[in-house]
Amino acid sequence: MQQAGIIEKVNGPVVVASCDSHLSLYDMVYVGTHKLLGEVVSLQNHRETCLCTIQVYESTGGLMPGMPIYSDFEPLSLLLGPGLAGSVLDGIARPLKVLAHEDGAFLSRGKNFPSLDAEKEWEVYICVKEGDVLSPGQVYAVCAETAALEHKLLVPPGMQGTVVSAASSGQYRIHDTVVTLQNGNQTHTLTLCQKWPIRTPRPSAMRLAPDCPLVTGQRVIDTFFPVAKGGAACLPGPFGAGKTITQHQLAKWSAADIIVYIGCGERGNEITQVMEEFSGLIDPRRGLPLFDRTILIANTSNMPVASREASIYTGMTIAEYYRDMGYDVAVMADSTSRWAEALREISGRLEEMPAEEGFPAYLPSRLAEFYERCGRVKTLSGSEGSVTAIGAVSPQGSDFSEPVTQNTKRFTRTFWALDRSLAYARHFPAIHWLNSYSEYIEELAPWYDQHCGPEFLKQRARAQALLQEESKLMEIVKLIGADMLPDDQKLIIETARVLRDGFLQQNAYHPIDTYVPLAKQQAMLAAILHLYDKAQTLVARSIPISELRQTGIWDRLIRMKYNISNDDLAAFDSLNTAIDQAVEQVLAQNS
Repeated sequence: MQQAGIIEKVNGPVVVASCDSHLSLYDMVYVGTHKLLGEVVSLQNHRETCLCTIQVYESTGGLMPGMPIYSDFEPLSLLLGPGLAGSVLDGIARPLKVLAHEDGAFLSRGKNFPSLDAEKEWEVYICVKEGDVLSPGQVYAVCAETAALEHKLLVPPGMQGTVVSAASSGQYRIHDTVVTLQNGNQTHTLTLCQKWPIRTPRPSAMRLAPDCPLVTGQRVIDTFFPVAKGGAACLPGPFGAGKTITQHQLAKWSAADIIVYIGCGERGNEITQVMEEFSGLIDPRRGLPLFDRTILIANTSNMPVASREASIYTGMTIAEYYRDMGYDVAVMADSTSRWAEALREISGRLEEMPAEEGFPAYLPSRLAEFYERCGRVKTLSGSEGSVTAIGAVSPQGSDFSEPVTQNTKRFTRTFWALDRSLAYARHFPAIHWLNSYSEYIEELAPWYDQHCGPEFLKQRARAQALLQEESKLMEIVKLIGADMLPDDQKLIIETARVLRDGFLQQNAYHPIDTYVPLAKQQAMLAAILHLYDKAQTLVARSIPISELRQTGIWDRLIRMKYNISNDDLAAFDSLNTAIDQAVEQVLAQNS
């Protein structure tokens, strides 16, 4: 680290300095006597002097003109290696537990601890020997990062060569050299960690088609509006609509190997709730603590806005790192609206020309930079991995036409529109079935045909059509009342009620209903449609639907999500038999 300039002007988190001509755009700098971490965001020549504009990731109180700035002349980078899983980091990847141990509840400035513990020893198995030729992305060592996660150490991109020395398996710290490569006149040393610029996407060998769904165990998502592994989803909703709760459910139950949760500008009590819940949860697939495969990036609303802007790039870089190991990673960004607000504030400090609602003109391109880093890929080592992003959006006053929501829709193919009225009616997940959509259905159709049978997507389409028809009929009901409708329309309304209350509504606190496998989802949907089809015979004979309602079979279907366990699919045969018997009973009474 060496001095690289002198502060000329301070404007909130933005600092202007006369600087060394060797500084480059996005280089990391240390500002003032406290050496506050910052990043160069613009450079210009002014009267034979180079001026740089720096966004500082900490509070700039006390800075004044004349103070020095320092730099290593490297971009803002993240130290990647074993120890990330189960950690809690701030927006620029400083370990909050270490900072809290040093400073208590309120963090001091200028504390730049690395994201990984340099003194901890890891039990490492070396996978290569002298004479092996390694290329980028190949595994040269593995270690057990947690009980739930094997950490694969990969040759960094752009590095290759022949192994000239390899340590024996044993205990090592992250900066210890375990393998040495020779590539012509160049010698490369491989340790247990590597650095990577957070704004630069990590390379892959090939992008793969999004033809496999990310199964979440939530019926409204898996059946109606699925997201593909490597896809991107937008989760917009006003305050109180359940964005954070929905993301918690997805983090707990989605079929992802790693969860990266980015609390971007959220309230401190929500981040605390996430930490408390995740630390006590058991992964249902492995029987181990869920936090062992979770990385939490906590950048609360009272932390500096500049680090909030960097937090989503930090989270995405960590996700790509584990993706390169062949893992499926789910990134939960909560919320990108707070991130966009930080972008707007910094843009205003930089005196840039504002666009719609004061957001900078480059808001769409920044959102694209984030979501385009998602994808299901063939890694450099030949394995498959994916990064799936689920970004929550908090539009002011439920206005989905505001810039962040509209631009997010441009770069995501799944839209889960949360509805405040559903949330207030205790209908969770509060995803409105008429305002939401998924554009992955066509690519996922072969997967559903193979794993759920060819009838599944047909049943899904029928259920959606019934819900659409119910919405039209409810407008008529408001005018003339439900009793004036013919029985065929009453049947649609009754079936849609079962779909809403018995299928789409899901209880996160019920031991059976909190997670539902696809096989049970299909059986539930088939049972509802089976009752609709059987009830058509009553309508054809002009028998009132109210008589079938009196048998209690509709309410039995609503309760099936609680009464039938996830692994007891044979119980649906009995349920379908009960449906047949109920219809036959009504027919017999009217014969």
